[in-house]
Amino acid sequence: MIILGLTGSIGMGKSVAADTFRRLGVPVHDADKTVHQLMAPDGQAFGEISHLFPDVIEDGVINRRRLGDQVFVNPSQLGKLENILHPLVKLQKHRFLATAARRQVALVVLDVPLLFEGQGQKRCDGTVTVTAPWFVQRARVLARPGMTAEKFQAILSKQVPDAQKRKLSTFVVQTGNGRLESLRMIRNIISETQNWQGRHWPPVPARFGRQIH
Repeated sequence: MIILGLTGSIGMGKSVAADTFRRLGVPVHDADKTVHQLMAPDGQAFGEISHLFPDVIEDGVINRRRLGDQVFVNPSQLGKLENILHPLVKLQKHRFLATAARRQVALVVLDVPLLFEGQGQKRCDGTVTVTAPWFVQRARVLARPGMTAEKFQAILSKQVPDAQKRKLSTFVVQTGNGRLESLRMIRNIISETQNWQGRHWPPVPARFGRQIH
């Protein structure tokens, strides 16, 4: 089974690219969606987060914007949040990969916003970075509710620069030239990877049992 890591800086069109892979029959694991599910009132992370960050709870749910504003300016608080979420996200990813392998799926995509920041590319057979011109990215991001130029720059400062991501990637998908061009690029990626040999599934056996990675 081939594992592709899909990433891209904020506003580059990664979600659209992920949906395109899905429409073309490739299973996609969405790390952001997993986090949303974990933080929902019935999610596995809700209890711990509400205990550590009680002021972000509004009407029985986590106010994600308030939580983000709180942790992104405080590395210690961000570390606490990551310690709650990261093990659970890894477990969900492992279950996704195991299910795909049982179904004998040839190619899967891991949609991970901070793929290179977390060294996730080391656990993938190839990587795809979604990119767009700066002016397109900026316009997309500033059109989002509650977004400001200052917040946009703060987010970018915590991400590997787009140019570096493109250099590190196996494939680059341009989203600034319309969806048909992006579709063509993604079709080509699927075609090119058909003859690859997967190197990361099943995981390398750990000393005691199997290693979840």
